[in-house]
Amino acid sequence: MWNIVWEVKMLTELVHQNNCKNYKIITDLSTGEKACYNCGSVSNEKPIDIGTENTGTTKEEYLKTSRVGRKISLKMADMGLSTIIESKDRDSSGRSLSSENRRMFYRLRIWDRNSRYANTSQSYQKAFLILDGIRTKLSLPDAVVEHTAYLFRKIAAKKILSGRTTLGIICATGYIACRLTNTPRTLHDFSIAGNIKRKNLQRIYRFLIKELDINPAVYSPHEFVSRISKEINVTEKTERIAFRIVSLTEKNGVAASKNPMSIAAAAVNLAVLKSKEKVSQAKISKASGISSVTIRERSKEIKKQLGGEI
Repeated sequence: MWNIVWEVKMLTELVHQNNCKNYKIITDLSTGEKACYNCGSVSNEKPIDIGTENTGTTKEEYLKTSRVGRKISLKMADMGLSTIIESKDRDSSGRSLSSENRRMFYRLRIWDRNSRYANTSQSYQKAFLILDGIRTKLSLPDAVVEHTAYLFRKIAAKKILSGRTTLGIICATGYIACRLTNTPRTLHDFSIAGNIKRKNLQRIYRFLIKELDINPAVYSPHEFVSRISKEINVTEKTERIAFRIVSLTEKNGVAASKNPMSIAAAAVNLAVLKSKEKVSQAKISKASGISSVTIRERSKEIKKQLGGEI
């Protein structure tokens, strides 16, 4: 409604013909000009192009044709909206600023400096620097990194960071983000990448899901079979057998309330035995992060429940 009133008011200020009484606006899509449909009077106001962004096909074309800055990202301390105020008291044309403007920009520089070095901003910078390192080690996708940064900001807003290391919080939130986005990374992976004890990481993880009221879905063992198979370098036939064993365990309820990685490791172990490949349990244990004892126990349970179906 307000847009219509504003457009009518704008047109009444134009030079219309004496007999023009219909204030109907049309927009020329090729030139972007707004004009009166009845008398053809063109508005002097510069229109805003609301079309698609021309990004170009190469880096040089993108830099030349792009009309916007970089995208907003939660994994940056300032979300990618940083400000740069030069120390020179000159405008864009090179002329000196007036004394009033100099005082104003002096205050703006102080506020900008204080905002960049505030405690919250420093905490974000340290946390997201650690997050970049974890991302490189575990090859995390952008969606997981952004979700981790969102969860960390949410935790910081709740003021529950005190008494816990930033590294532990980042590793725990990263694991939660992987669970929520269904990205197969285990708690063991984050403990190794962050050089933190697994028990400490489990304690922080349980605390955060309670505080944030989050119930992440459990991983499926299918998501870890390919990872273990590629690590120990088995044939595709063995990998398909392992997938079939995992499907049977889920169908018969053997995998319920058990570590998905241990079920996947046991399935790969049984597949290796069935295809008669020479791969030791120690190698499977190293690839999966599950002890050899656990792999043997899970293999026995699967063989007992499935019997001749394997």
